[in-house]
Amino acid sequence: MKTAVSIPDKIFTAAERHASRTRKSRSQLYAEALAEYLTRHAPEEVTEAMNQAVVEVAESRDEFTATSARRILERSEW
Repeated sequence: MKTAVSIPDKIFTAAERHASRTRKSRSQLYAEALAEYLTRHAPEEVTEAMNQAVVEVAESRDEFTATSARRILERSEW
């Protein structure tokens, strides 16, 4: 999707420098920056992703991992 945005010259210059240093295109840099911003400002989506990860881990229970975790917890001081 193409779009046009206006940003202050100072930010544009800094972004250009950073893109050059990291060998990223301007589009890639802006897309990554926007994705990070949205992640930081949409905590419900982060919580949803974490919950989904927990469900996936629970569904793929590995007996070795479960036994190891239980032994470590038994030795831990609460």
